[in-house]
Amino acid sequence: MQLFKNLTFTKMFLANFTSQLGTVVGNMAFVFYLLDHFSSQPVYATVAELMYSLPTLAVFLFVGVLADKLDRKRIAMNSDWIRAGLTAVLLVAVHQEWIVAAFSILFLRSAVSKFFVPAETSLLQGIMKEDQYVQAAGLNQSVTGIFMLFGTGLGSIFYTYLGIEGAVIIDGASFLISGLLIARCKFEPEVRLPNGKAKLGDLHIRVIAREFWQGLTYIRSNRLLMAIISGFLVFGLINGVFAVLPIFTMRYKLSPEHYQTYSALITVFLGIGFLIGSSVGPLLIKKFSKVSVLIAGLILSAIFTLLLGFMDEIWIYLALVLIVGAILAPVNVVFGGWLPELVEPGSMGRVSAWIDPLMMLGQSISLGLVAVAFPKYVSIEMLYILLGFCILAVSLYYWFVLPSLDRKHRAAKPQVTAASISAE
Repeated sequence: MQLFKNLTFTKMFLANFTSQLGTVVGNMAFVFYLLDHFSSQPVYATVAELMYSLPTLAVFLFVGVLADKLDRKRIAMNSDWIRAGLTAVLLVAVHQEWIVAAFSILFLRSAVSKFFVPAETSLLQGIMKEDQYVQAAGLNQSVTGIFMLFGTGLGSIFYTYLGIEGAVIIDGASFLISGLLIARCKFEPEVRLPNGKAKLGDLHIRVIAREFWQGLTYIRSNRLLMAIISGFLVFGLINGVFAVLPIFTMRYKLSPEHYQTYSALITVFLGIGFLIGSSVGPLLIKKFSKVSVLIAGLILSAIFTLLLGFMDEIWIYLALVLIVGAILAPVNVVFGGWLPELVEPGSMGRVSAWIDPLMMLGQSISLGLVAVAFPKYVSIEMLYILLGFCILAVSLYYWFVLPSLDRKHRAAKPQVTAASISAE
C-alpha cells in the first residue's frame, strides 16, 4: 500500500494501533471486573463508560486550540506518557479495590486522551495527500475491525488468567510504546506548528476562548461541513447506548451464565463485519458517492438495529451484529475521508474540538439516562428501539440536506477554497 511507503505514517499507524489495542484490552477487562464484583449494580459499568466520555466536557475548550497553536508532536507524545503514568496509579487503586479512586483515575486518563486525538489527526493530515484520505480512513476502519475482532477476546483472556491487574499493565505498556513510536517520527515544521510558534503562557483563557469560537466560525463558513457536524450530537447519543447495550444484552437477557464469552463474540462478529465493510467502503464511495454511501448505510443500520432488539437466539443476534458492522464501516470511512478534505490543516484542531464535545455530550446524556432508567424503567428491547429511531432520524436529516450541499461544494471547489480563519 502506497501509504506505508511513508515511514512517518507507518510509525504513526503503529503507535495508534498499539495504543488502541491496549486500551480495548484494559477497558473490557475493567467492565468484566465490575460486572463480576458488582453484578447486582449494573450502574457501575455505565459509570465506567461515563468516565470515558464526561472528561470531554471538561477540556473541550482547550484541546483543539492547543493542537493548532502548540507543537502537535509533543502534545501527542506527552499525552501517551502521561496516560501511562496514570495507568500505574490505576493499577494500585484496582489492587486495593478503591473503586471511587479507580473511577477518578479513569476520568483523568480520559481527559488527557482528549488532547491526543486532534493532535494526531492533524499530524496525519499533514503527511498525506488529499487523494489518500479515503484510503487512510478505510485502513483505520480495518484496524477498528481488528480491535473488535481480538480486543475483547484478549481482554477476557487476560482478565480470566491474569486478573484485572494483568490487563491494566498491558494497557499502560501500550501507551509507553505508542509514545516512543511518535517520538521517533519526523514532521515538517509546518505540520507540527501550522500557525507558527506560540508559547503556552501566551494562551490565557480569553485567547483560548476566542480561538475556540473561531473554530465555530470556520465550521459555519462551510455549509456542508456544518450540516455533517450537526448530526454528531445524535451519534453521541447512539454511541453512549451502544457502549453498554450489547454486553447488557448478554448479561441480562440472552446468556447470563456465559455473558463474558458471548460479549467477546459480539466484538468478534462486529470486527469481522468492520473488516468486510472497510475493504469495500472505498470502492463503494468511488462507484457511488460519499453522500449515497452515508445515507444508505445509516438507513440500513437503523433497520438492523431494530431487528437486534427482538432477537432471542444468540447466533442470529451475532449474525445481525456482523451485518451491522459491515454496514457501519463504510459510513465511518465516509466521515474519515471527508472531514480532512473539507478542513484546512491550520484549523483541524479547532474543528475537531467541536466534534468531540458534541459526540461526548450526547454520549454522556445517553449513558446517564441508561444508568437511571435501566432496568427499572426501560427494557433491553426498548433501548434497541430508541437506538434504531435515533439512527433513522440522522439518516433522514442527511437525506434532506446533504445532496444539494455536496453538489454546490463540488461545483465551487475548483474556483473557491474553504474559508480560512485568522491564525492570530
